[in-house]
Amino acid sequence: MDSVNQRLADQYAEIARLAGGLAHEIKNPLSTIRLNMELLAEDFAAEPENPRSRRALAKVKVVQRECQRLEDLLDDFLRFAKVRPLKLDPSNLNEQVKQVLGFFQPKARQSRIELIEFLAPDLPTVLLDREAFHGALLNLVINAQQAMPDGGQLVVRTNHTADGVALDLIDTGCGMDRDTLAQAFDTFFSTKPGGTGLGLPTARKIIEAHGGAILVQSEPGRGTQFTIKLPTPARISADGKEKQER
Repeated sequence: MDSVNQRLADQYAEIARLAGGLAHEIKNPLSTIRLNMELLAEDFAAEPENPRSRRALAKVKVVQRECQRLEDLLDDFLRFAKVRPLKLDPSNLNEQVKQVLGFFQPKARQSRIELIEFLAPDLPTVLLDREAFHGALLNLVINAQQAMPDGGQLVVRTNHTADGVALDLIDTGCGMDRDTLAQAFDTFFSTKPGGTGLGLPTARKIIEAHGGAILVQSEPGRGTQFTIKLPTPARISADGKEKQER
């Protein structure tokens, strides 16, 4: 069974490598197109104002927007497809949460979002790739901010579980209906204008690579709760048996 799993992992890594290479090949000419569109926009803007130049400039700006949208999509895809071994280090989950919220605080103030923390003391240590986990958690926080365009509250809560720790992010945003909720983690599914639909799948991929799980509950008009569950590393007891760290 291990050989089968290894073969599947190798196949996935090869597909991801090829897809990543293709995405890079697409990005290069796309960047050239966008640069030339910027030069055209400058030329048309410098011309005397007339209906023809206004129409041409409007068309150039449409191409610029689409180029930027495609570049954003490719960047998100490359992050999703990237295969690299996690560098797991003993970490304090509360400290990681505080770092993300501290980074997000200016945006929260600008968006009229109140951040509320309920961080359980004395949480057991967890093993995290801090850079990857930071990115996944920040993605979820930004997702919550986008669900509250008129402001609101984001409650961030940590607690103990039977076999590890849990992190809840609860927003007071627009929520999701049943159909949207069922597709929330599907690749390329998005309800946001210009969204790539890769943010939540990437976050789930990172959490699951840590041996954890991510769950979501939501109700239209009442907000959304994401829950991240992480295991605690086993420690060896005096009798030589593994025990979960408490």
